[in-house]
Amino acid sequence: LNSLPYAAHWEADRLLTWFEAEPDLRVAVITGEGSKAFCAGQDLIEQQEIQIKLARGEALDERLLQHPRSGFMGVSRREGKKPIVAAVNGYAMGGGFEICLGCDMLIASPTARFGLPEAQRGLYAAAGGLSRLVRIVGLPLASEIALAGRVLTAPEAERFQVINRVSKSPESCVDEALALAGQLAQCSPDAVIVTRHGLRQALENGSVERASQVTHERYGEALRTGENLRRGLAAFAMKRKPEWVPSKL
Repeated sequence: LNSLPYAAHWEADRLLTWFEAEPDLRVAVITGEGSKAFCAGQDLIEQQEIQIKLARGEALDERLLQHPRSGFMGVSRREGKKPIVAAVNGYAMGGGFEICLGCDMLIASPTARFGLPEAQRGLYAAAGGLSRLVRIVGLPLASEIALAGRVLTAPEAERFQVINRVSKSPESCVDEALALAGQLAQCSPDAVIVTRHGLRQALENGSVERASQVTHERYGEALRTGENLRRGLAAFAMKRKPEWVPSKL
């Protein structure tokens, strides 16, 4: 079910750090292995073993006791500049759902399911999912999911605006996510970074106006004076497709 041990979170964090620094990469697509699950969350068997070792007083690597700052699989609390599209090919439970809530866009298989069952295991969704879920669906539904164990089907997730849409079939989920990512890659890489920042600020910031100000203060001048804006305007005037350069933002 693609449950993740602690080492996998740190490995994914390193991979996404590389992705952010690679100038020719503009958008990432993530999915789960196989057809049953996107990610079923934390490896609870490993977590139980860790608790036993701690009770014995054994010293453990700190990385086995916490996620990276970027959260579950390096995504759930990630700041980053570049967008991530998720192809949710099955169950997204616990930390798997928190990964989804940290992504920018989601295409879900008709077989996908979304839930936060942590409270039923004596835990809580600690990787940023609770607050993001409340912002997206509102407190009543978020409470039912996180406290009462409600699991959303893919059509329900679309209706409550957790995902962008349900794929035409389970088999087409990844291809549809790649097609969506391709649409993003056609845009100016500078504009994508700045626009994503503005959208994220609106989610993270309590003030709508302050969210707009923060994005303008951070990126406004750099975007206006950047080469990609000149290329985009010139291409529009000449009625041709723009040829972007890697972002320097």
